[in-house]
Amino acid sequence: MASVIRFFRARAENVAVGMLAAMFLIFILQITARYVFRSPLGWTVELSLTLWLWLVFWGSAFVLDDRDHVKFDVIYLAVGKRMRKLFAIVSALAIIVGFAAALPDTIDYITFYKIKKSAILRIRLDYVFSIYAVFAVAVTAAYALRVVRIWRGVEDLSGGDPSPGQEAE
Repeated sequence: MASVIRFFRARAENVAVGMLAAMFLIFILQITARYVFRSPLGWTVELSLTLWLWLVFWGSAFVLDDRDHVKFDVIYLAVGKRMRKLFAIVSALAIIVGFAAALPDTIDYITFYKIKKSAILRIRLDYVFSIYAVFAVAVTAAYALRVVRIWRGVEDLSGGDPSPGQEAE
């Protein structure tokens, strides 16, 4: 199972790298068009913003680990292992409940945008913003899995970052 997860995470990283590379190339194209040919291209801004939106939510959903996110863990690190387990489960359940409760209205809002299109490229906005629904489902599933891992005692609750070159299991 771990090798399957590593495979899919690597493919998710490939997609993120592709989006970042496309953003960079579009940015260079816009600079060249604007300052060399004195003819700015409007679609480059729109496509860059859309790619940035997708990159942020895609990366947060499929590339970053829980330990990669910014945390305010002063109290968490000051308590014992049993209390850390409780804190971790309660916070994960709060995230699950929050995202799950918001999901129906989120999907409703995204589907409402099928009637609108982007200004220049005419891309339907429900396609543009659909990445948020993917993100919300992925985060909900990841934290549900985290609750199971914490409950089974598999999750590392030390709060410290692994040593360089060492992955936390």
